[in-house]
Amino acid sequence: DLISGREVELRAQGAVTDCYPRFDLETTLRLDDFNQATMVNPRNSYERYAAAANSTERTLHTYMGTLLPRYGNISYSGAGALSPIPNDPDFEYIGVGTRIFLCGAQGFIVGSGTQHLPQEGFSTLMVKGDLKDMKDEFLRAATFQDYGPSLYVGIGVPIPVLNEGIAKKTAVRDRDIVTEIVDYGVPRRARPTVRKVNYEQLYSGFVDIDGNEVKASALSSRHVARKVARALGDSIKRGEFFLSASSESLPREGRNRPMKQTKEFLLVGDVMSPKVVTVREEISIKEAAQMIVGGTFDHLPVVSAEERLIGMVTAWDISKAVASGKTSHISDMMTRKVFIASPDEPLELAARKLDHHKISALPVVDKDHHVIGMVTSDQVSRLYGRRRFH
Repeated sequence: DLISGREVELRAQGAVTDCYPRFDLETTLRLDDFNQATMVNPRNSYERYAAAANSTERTLHTYMGTLLPRYGNISYSGAGALSPIPNDPDFEYIGVGTRIFLCGAQGFIVGSGTQHLPQEGFSTLMVKGDLKDMKDEFLRAATFQDYGPSLYVGIGVPIPVLNEGIAKKTAVRDRDIVTEIVDYGVPRRARPTVRKVNYEQLYSGFVDIDGNEVKASALSSRHVARKVARALGDSIKRGEFFLSASSESLPREGRNRPMKQTKEFLLVGDVMSPKVVTVREEISIKEAAQMIVGGTFDHLPVVSAEERLIGMVTAWDISKAVASGKTSHISDMMTRKVFIASPDEPLELAARKLDHHKISALPVVDKDHHVIGMVTSDQVSRLYGRRRFH
């Protein structure tokens, strides 16, 4: 809104001190009202980025967009051969102090970006520029459903062909840039790779996964990437944009370690009950009632002949059926839309599912949808007490 010239409302509160006695502030501001407006973006222009898919039975809402169940789609990011770093992967020209096109303005590379891993082909850039000179066609806000906000940033880096080596590297093609499709259905940091794929395959719109043609779509716009390249080229031709040598090379190695955790981090597999009684949908309600009365459980997962989860019956379901005089098979009363957990997902995620859907248990399934355990609200309550998950 600020870059578009619109007014934004600001509401702020703070602690009162002798130096700053004001408790709150309400005002409206335009970009011209700021003395300085500098954008510093800590991670941009990934050399390549892993594409995303989803093997689970439910829709996932992620920073890679909406991922449909059972590998229903593939979402990817990046501009392929138009991206800066694949054209200069050894940083012969790109470095600290390199002048760049940043959202319609002139900006600079200030260092390597966060998650900079050049040794694995995942280099990134940290950049800065004057927000007052930027254009909204190259800087856009975005919101991903049930995930949150993001930002589309248009970046262009002019790479002069100084020698044969750079000439060869700037001839990179989409087919030369290979990345992985990873399974976001596995809720852990190190997600499994479904397959490798190049950007030419991604841009084709369909990628084969296990013999099925899966639709692939880009989060980033190739059309806008071309606009960035044309705008940068035109400003160089007009003598408005001058190339600058870097003052310092970017590191050739980086690290991307997870944050240190001093508190125990539990997974569903750590606490689930591994002994689960399952039934087929052909059994009678009376038989199911006898199993629950004679056992120490309140939930009966219903499985197919292939042992895949297809439904769930609870003690409450059976009590209602018996009270109403029903004697048919449990297939007539079972819940077919079953919320599940995987053994690798954080226990807190399972707890949020239980709380959000107001249910008392989650069957734990493997990648083939076989029931391998059960996690209940009682187990979670014992571990977390009265804590609520939102």
